[in-house]
Amino acid sequence: MTLRLVFMGTPDFAVPVLEAFLAAGDEIVAVYSQPPRPAGRGQKLTPSPVQACAERHGLMVRHPVSLKSADAQAEFAALNADAAVVVAYGLLLPKPVLDAPKYGCFNLHASLLPRWRGAAPIQRAILAGDSETGVCAMQMDVGLDTGPVLLRESVAITPRMTITQLHDDLARIGAPLMVRAVHDFAAGKIQPQPQATDGVTYAAKLAKDEGRIDWTKSAAEIDRMVRALNPGPGTTFELNGERIKLLAAEPVSGSGAAGTMLDDAGTVACGDGALKLLKLQRPSKSAVAIADFLHGLPLPKGTRLA
Repeated sequence: MTLRLVFMGTPDFAVPVLEAFLAAGDEIVAVYSQPPRPAGRGQKLTPSPVQACAERHGLMVRHPVSLKSADAQAEFAALNADAAVVVAYGLLLPKPVLDAPKYGCFNLHASLLPRWRGAAPIQRAILAGDSETGVCAMQMDVGLDTGPVLLRESVAITPRMTITQLHDDLARIGAPLMVRAVHDFAAGKIQPQPQATDGVTYAAKLAKDEGRIDWTKSAAEIDRMVRALNPGPGTTFELNGERIKLLAAEPVSGSGAAGTMLDDAGTVACGDGALKLLKLQRPSKSAVAIADFLHGLPLPKGTRLA
């Protein structure tokens, strides 16, 4: 079955899904994505990863500021789509948009719903110390990730897994899952299942200052922050008036006053346990391994980090 689809997405997480539907032979009649944003040192307007992918395939791209106006909704309905596929698009879809396609709108969400509804489910799963997460292909309704689920697949969150690794794993399994879910629904082979009413949690959008390290937290908590929040918004601490980015670390044995260096090799005491600093970055400098960092800026035993 070949479907006439609208694709709605913005970040690189959505690109494998768009490419999977193209590989399946579906007709993508329009791609909706967030507008180009300033990026890089020159702040040049840069298209989203989804827009860049769509343009490589010669697809029509739209980036309305809102879908609330009657004109935007009429323009969407005029596409006469069988379905809309939505992956991290960035705009809420009002009911007239949800109702316009023949089979409705379908979303790929990066969690095992109803856990971690909302904007930052991958990061929140790591921050919370979850042992597993996954992806859900769901039929959209007017709520925030509240619609019934067609298919789901889980993945383990291993002890040293970073946000980049987990993101890529979820994107990899999510793309074929979404194609199968939408096609099976259109063919009448699958029925959406309502989400459970218990176990609901919300993955709030990440705040810019959320990565500021509090050394009174346990080494395990700080380690999860480092793995969940890099490259953005990043994890940082203060040293001699500089804001240092901590890009990689691992929990180790040790104890002492929180924020105090326990040796000359980059081991810092936390509220519970200790953390071995592995990769850091000073302002306007390149990221370096701990040995190279200490060569330029020693952290002798007893140094206090803020």
